[in-house]
Amino acid sequence: MAIKETEQVVAQYYPEITPSLPEDIQFIHSEELLQRFPDLSPKERENAIAKEYGAVFIIGIGGKLSKGEIHDGRAADYDDWSTKNEEGYFGLNGDIIVWHPALQSAFEISSMGIRVDKLAMSVQLAEKNMEDKKALAFHTMLLAGELTESIGGGIGQSRLCMYMLKKTHIGEVQVSVWSDEVRAEMTKTGVTLL
Repeated sequence: MAIKETEQVVAQYYPEITPSLPEDIQFIHSEELLQRFPDLSPKERENAIAKEYGAVFIIGIGGKLSKGEIHDGRAADYDDWSTKNEEGYFGLNGDIIVWHPALQSAFEISSMGIRVDKLAMSVQLAEKNMEDKKALAFHTMLLAGELTESIGGGIGQSRLCMYMLKKTHIGEVQVSVWSDEVRAEMTKTGVTLL
């Protein structure tokens, strides 16, 4: 709701920008997305669903799907992508994806969800063959029950600005150091980098 309201305010200041967020965000699990678009790659599935709905929250990113692939990579010691949820799918995390009209593609603005607890981290580290990480300080404390369970997420500020202003390159909203080659390539497309 806050992002949609912000988009409306931005459009008042920049009349050339047409708001494009839908009234509601749709929720779909990455396995449901695979079943709906079985012949598409994960990125193609994101494009198809984002174009259809305008804004989606894709649940369960990181764990293996029924075809043995993952939708996208996620750290084994961060997001919980292995716990069974209420719908019978696996994963308590996800991404907010919107359709970016200037890019004509799906555009991730946030990754969030339930973070690993003792069981999820143990399962996920084993699945990724990374059990040696259990010796690290954070991992040791979590496995010993010394840390509280948590949720988290973040919205990429520069990515959100790109979306709101309908920009096609992050350098249009964020100052950075760009090589002469990148600047020249972007100038050819009419994009001015900060």
